[in-house]
Parts: sequence; C-alpha cells; structure tokens
Amino acid sequence: MTRQPHRQFDKLVATHLYCDNCGRSMPVEEVLLLILPDGNLYDYRCQNCGKSVGSRKEKIPGYISKM
Repeated sequence: MTRQPHRQFDKLVATHLYCDNCGRSMPVEEVLLLILPDGNLYDYRCQNCGKSVGSRKEKIPGYISKM
C-alpha cells in the first residue's frame, strides 16, 4: 500500500505582494482574467494603484491536454 504525502494546503493565495509602482509590499486583489480549458488564470493587482503585480494559474484536476 502506497502512502500519499501529507498536503499542508490545497492552493496558495497571495494577500500582499511587492508593487514597483508603490515601492513596497501592498495588499492585492485577485481578479479572474481567463477561463481556459485546463484551468483559470488569475491576476493580482495592487489595491492602491491598480498595477498588475503577479498572476496565478489554477489547473483543473485530471485535465489531459490533447496536443
């Protein structure tokens, strides 16, 4: 019997990221950019100035690419 490794978290969601425009770590808002066949693409935007400071792709479990 194979043991599955213990998962500490399912997904990582940022609350603060460094913003070049503001010059420091700022609270961010996660915005859905695209709904893709294999998952969703999110953009992190600074809540102070609105600049994009990062992104995250959430993959659909079990999706098999047909390429």
